[in-house]
Amino acid sequence: MRSVVPTPTLVTDARQMPVIVREVIDARTVELDGGDRVRISLLAAPAECWAAAAVAFARKTLLGRPVRVSSLIPGEVNLWLEDGTDYALLAVREGVLRAQGAAGAFADAEVAAARENRGLWGSPCEGLDVTTTTPPPKRVQPTKPVVTTTPSAVAPPPPPPPSSPPAPVPPCAVTYRVSGQWPGGFQGGIRIRNTGPAAINGWTLRWSFADGQTVTNMWNATSSQRGAAVSATNVFYTATIAPGGEVEIGFLGSLRDRNAAPASFTLNGTVCAKG
Repeated sequence: MRSVVPTPTLVTDARQMPVIVREVIDARTVELDGGDRVRISLLAAPAECWAAAAVAFARKTLLGRPVRVSSLIPGEVNLWLEDGTDYALLAVREGVLRAQGAAGAFADAEVAAARENRGLWGSPCEGLDVTTTTPPPKRVQPTKPVVTTTPSAVAPPPPPPPSSPPAPVPPCAVTYRVSGQWPGGFQGGIRIRNTGPAAINGWTLRWSFADGQTVTNMWNATSSQRGAAVSATNVFYTATIAPGGEVEIGFLGSLRDRNAAPASFTLNGTVCAKG
């Protein structure tokens, strides 16, 4: 399989120019008739237990059909069907894929799919990715104590249940702050720290605003925003974060009234600790 390589011919906003999907690589990666291989934004990797069904859905919906796309970041696009349907939102609503950093309409679509047990929310996945979810340890039934015939004998207490394994430590930590605010706008800063044992080579940080804030300018990373969901991708001089190292990005934003901090951040799809 060829890697996803952005080409300079992919226009920034081509919704008015339909293109044909020439090949479906997986449920969120397609090849267009111009040879561009692109990933569809805001979709998480398919669950292994539903991967074949997800590819079948993508081929039935997209293969050989005209679509309209607009680029968010190199190699990543928004994609609309010919009738104007947002493919990413459709896939989440049908339970084919989960949303990456679900918010707004995507969060509503994921809740609706889960409530109606559609797609991967039903059997056999039950809403879980079997490649990443570890089942809880089986509870060991205590052995029945043997009581002697001696009247004064006391039965021993049952053994304690096995303890749960400790939760894995996130390989990253994120600190968010607002360094200045004025009517209609504010300045924010985000520090990303590598707390894992290996270097991070290339990253995308994602989060969602709760109060309608919008990023208008960013430095030390490139930003894109769709509704409440924001993505910040490294530039060439911030791509590598050594173990124990950190990178700081800053941005200017617009706001309405409230300016609550994002509830969580993911780095390359992994939830980061705070601080």
